[in-house]
Order: sequence, then C-alpha cells, then structure tokens
Amino acid sequence: MECKKAENLKNCKCTYPDCPKKGLCCECLAYHLKNRELPACCFDKTTEKSYDRSFEKFTELVSKGRI
Repeated sequence: MECKKAENLKNCKCTYPDCPKKGLCCECLAYHLKNRELPACCFDKTTEKSYDRSFEKFTELVSKGRI
C-alpha cells in the first residue's frame, strides 16, 4: 500500500514540532495505541495541545459531548 504522506499532512492535527510520524498515519496510530493513547486527529485543537491523548481523556471529552 502506498503512503499518501503529503495528502495526510494537509489534515494532520499534530502540534508536536519534531514528530517523525506526521503524515504517517499507520505509524502514528500504532505508536499511540501501544502507549494506551489515541493520535491527535481524535481530539479537538485545545486538548491536542495539552498532549494528553489518553483513553481516559478521550472518554471524558466524549461524556461531556465535546467530541
């Protein structure tokens, strides 16, 4: 399968400046799931900037209707 990194970067919400996985969605998702997290694309802009991408934070936001 061909990676569409340039296309993926157009929609990437990651604000971490030196992230080597930007635009590489499959690598990003695998990395975050391994760490019991979700990638930036699952969060709103404010929460993403906090770098709290935990399952617990996601659940909290869903229960508050923010996602």
